[in-house]
Amino acid sequence: MPLVLLRLIVLGLVATFGAEEETARCQIRGSPVFPLLSEEGDFTIGGAFSIHSKITQQPLSFTDTPAPLTCSRYDVVIEFRFAQTMIFAIEEINRSDFLLPNVSIGYRIYDNCGSTLSSVHTSMALMNGDERTVGKTCSGQSAIHAIIGESESSSTIISHSATCECLSSRKQFPSFFRTIASDLYQSRALAQLVKHFGWNWVGAINSDSDYGNNGMAIFLAAAQEEGVCVEYTEKFHRTEPEKLLKVVEVIRKSTARVIVGFLAHVEMNNLLEQLSLHNITGLQFIGVEAWITADSLVTPTSFSVLGGSLGFAVQKANISGFTAFVIKEFWEKAFQCTEANVDSVTGTTPCKEIMDLIELKDYNDDVAELRYSSNIYKAIYAVAHSLHRILKCSEYLGCDKTVKVSPWQVKLIHYLKIFFNTSDKISITDSNGCTKCREEYWSNQKRDTCVLKNVEFLSYSEVMGKVLVFFSLFGVLLTLIVSTLFLINKDTPLVKANNSELSFLLLFSLTLCFLCSLTFIGRPSDWSCMLRHTAFGITFVLCISCVLGKTIVVLMAFRATLPGSNVMKWFGPAQQRLSVLAFTLIQVVICILWLTVNPPFPFKNMEYYKEKIILECALGSPIWFWAVLGYIGLLAMLCFILAFLARKLPDNFNEAKLITFSMLIFCAVWITFIPAYVSSPGKFTVAVEIFAILASSYGLLFCIFVPKCFIIVLKPELNTKKHLMGKTHSRGLSK
Repeated sequence: MPLVLLRLIVLGLVATFGAEEETARCQIRGSPVFPLLSEEGDFTIGGAFSIHSKITQQPLSFTDTPAPLTCSRYDVVIEFRFAQTMIFAIEEINRSDFLLPNVSIGYRIYDNCGSTLSSVHTSMALMNGDERTVGKTCSGQSAIHAIIGESESSSTIISHSATCECLSSRKQFPSFFRTIASDLYQSRALAQLVKHFGWNWVGAINSDSDYGNNGMAIFLAAAQEEGVCVEYTEKFHRTEPEKLLKVVEVIRKSTARVIVGFLAHVEMNNLLEQLSLHNITGLQFIGVEAWITADSLVTPTSFSVLGGSLGFAVQKANISGFTAFVIKEFWEKAFQCTEANVDSVTGTTPCKEIMDLIELKDYNDDVAELRYSSNIYKAIYAVAHSLHRILKCSEYLGCDKTVKVSPWQVKLIHYLKIFFNTSDKISITDSNGCTKCREEYWSNQKRDTCVLKNVEFLSYSEVMGKVLVFFSLFGVLLTLIVSTLFLINKDTPLVKANNSELSFLLLFSLTLCFLCSLTFIGRPSDWSCMLRHTAFGITFVLCISCVLGKTIVVLMAFRATLPGSNVMKWFGPAQQRLSVLAFTLIQVVICILWLTVNPPFPFKNMEYYKEKIILECALGSPIWFWAVLGYIGLLAMLCFILAFLARKLPDNFNEAKLITFSMLIFCAVWITFIPAYVSSPGKFTVAVEIFAILASSYGLLFCIFVPKCFIIVLKPELNTKKHLMGKTHSRGLSK
């Protein structure tokens, strides 16, 4: 719609909405327009949607009375769902005990047939007041307190889909608000998308409208900045078939195979029909939110042209209870419509139109595809919150119905601005201006005061923290039980044969591993952030070093049984202790360098969530963190390889099998940890790290020590030197 017409309509709305007293009555020229769906209430919200997609008009006569408009073709089913969303939100508010508790909201929903002419007609009907009562005159004072409408319904105060950047001027359009971002961002993103894929030679087509022209102008400027060359720029309007054919011919002759289509749904549909008709394929379309998710455009014929298109879509949203409303409640109301519901004034049966629409094929498909619908839902609630404030409503006293509310007052209330601004701001006074809260603050429920954001971290008091603490302490308890059992039986052949010194050192390191997980829980501080990662790194290296030492002992012990072999003197108890100490000291040096150069520190993450602060430990230097993990992984892989090579040694030395299995579990846990750690948000990042520590610690404890404890406690007859030296006993038992 031309901007001149838009300005006239918006100015008309301001003038009409601002009238405090009834002005002189005006005469309605032509037939009055009646809403398709309506419900009376204390306050009324208007709606204008393209329920139909085609409009016809009888030939003009020489009289001064305009010919009546006729709508036809119910093929824009999604628009009817917008009307359903509006009704659903209003009925939900009317049932609320907290929002407008003793006030009812009504609605009047009009069908503008997707036409500029019909949109103007609908706009005048919304401004003229109740035409059912005034007949051929208009009162000059609208009964509508706000209007919700689509992008081409320029008369709207709140739009759910008008993305044109041209509407952002508060000076030119003081009564216009929207619940969707402007094309300023989408147009720039399209240029960046084209650049990302290396498509530096493209064509550009747009609707010849404010939406298409403004959006394309921004894209062309952004494309030039990105170094993208545009071969041609063409535009056409849905009412200009000759221009459309010219565009098709330009596409056919051009060398650019990538086309940026800044087109409205109708223009895109017309273009696809012509491209399919002329068998022009092999194109890569880059689309906008107006058509990129439109299932109606995908047909067996158009898919050869449209397949593989890329673009940006309005984000999906979940409106709780809406699906049930569509399937049950609204259908029940629609089936109540009969031929007897003839309007006494107009003589029409709007209910029949609803029935015809419901009979459309696939009407119930994609009810959950709530993109623009969620914007309508937000708009209705914005108006309701504005009224709630004007009427000074409270949960116990209700609303003051004696307050006279003019439509312009609803426009000025700050809720209309807050709801549509993600920065999810406050207004000190009832004005259009909002003040941004400081970074650590958030607006309260009334949006009139800045309050501190909630701080989130993994604490001991929450359920997840308690569960992790339980498993940490339970692991410590099991390790102490195993240690006690080994200490009591330290002189038995089984304990002696398995290098008791390394076994006790391994149990000690496992105890530290379980305990170090506790440092990850609680409010992060300077010392806890430095302790948690370094303690984890050192204790795990100590643990893996002990396992590696035991593996090497197994290999050396087998070689020592060969005739003339004297290898055990090269890896005796002294060398075993020295190897564990050396491996651990390397990790200690890495951790000291980490703490010296760039240590971990507590950090307030305000980027992941806007409404709360995530208190976490920043790594300081990610390189050192991954160096710590990498060194642990290197030792674990070395241990796994050596144990794997020793897995088929005689039964006397088959502890290597248990070590192989324990290292397999250890490596699997930490390999899966990396993607989970990177993708987990907030406190769940810490929980993932604790889980990896506990899982790998339990894996080592169970795989290496449970078979030994089984023999010591339940099969003491096998804990003999004769059994350890024999080769005919059951396989798989650790020696």
